[in-house]
Amino acid sequence: MSDVKYLIFDIETVGDGDLIQKVRYPYENLTPREAVTKYRRQLMEETGKDVLPGTFVLPVSVAIAKVAADYRLTEITVLDAPAFRPQEIVRRFWQGWQHYDRPTLVTFNGRGYDMPIMELAAYRFGISVPAWFNVDSKSFEQSRNRYNHEAHLDLQDLLSNFGAFRMSGGLNLLASLINKPGKSGVDGSQVQDMYWNGQVEQINDYCRCDVLDTYFVFLRSRVLIGRLTLQEESTLTQMTREMLDEQAEDHVAYKHYLATWDARINGRMDSLKAISGDQTISPVIL
Repeated sequence: MSDVKYLIFDIETVGDGDLIQKVRYPYENLTPREAVTKYRRQLMEETGKDVLPGTFVLPVSVAIAKVAADYRLTEITVLDAPAFRPQEIVRRFWQGWQHYDRPTLVTFNGRGYDMPIMELAAYRFGISVPAWFNVDSKSFEQSRNRYNHEAHLDLQDLLSNFGAFRMSGGLNLLASLINKPGKSGVDGSQVQDMYWNGQVEQINDYCRCDVLDTYFVFLRSRVLIGRLTLQEESTLTQMTREMLDEQAEDHVAYKHYLATWDARINGRMDSLKAISGDQTISPVIL
């Protein structure tokens, strides 16, 4: 039996210029890059955002946090480093899920984005995943059932009561509420241009940081539903800090994450002192 109970993951994608050219502009002589640029410009004019639909993108980064049954973070990995080939990334993602005895997948807004992207990519590349597409099982036992938290826990679904409440601010807000770094320096809208500029490692660094934020939001969700105490969460948080400190020399992303985290803590302490006048207050959670 695998000691990995949860796989917390995040993906970053870029436009598939060949597909966009074939489907959106079949009668225009456009290069893949020109097709992506034209579509983004068109979307910006029509919607005010240049975010490509999930049907026209490919995953170029998938970062995964392996988490044990006691909620310890044991490892963070990015798939198919240093090549980062979409087909190989997708193959390793589904192969890894099977290898670790189908642990619970944990995401933030993964039901609306990450999972459909990985499913459509499996379709594209001819990857068979019958245990995930277990369509002959009872509805509530199917892996893709919205309410099957044993197969896939979407933290946005959990905390928004399955969309009844608008989670304005997203993962960044939830990380900030518990004094974690949240977004700092890079966001998803920059990934396409970073990819064209050859900054694939930086994309993966950004993806690692999003996975860390998701892990800490996941821990607090376990406190919320009574699976962890606040002290247990604090202990796990400290263990994770120590792991990041140990690996910071090998991962620039962790140095940045820890520095941003410290700045968050200091800023939070300053505001608490300003409110209370008490110079001895310290954060409840590291």
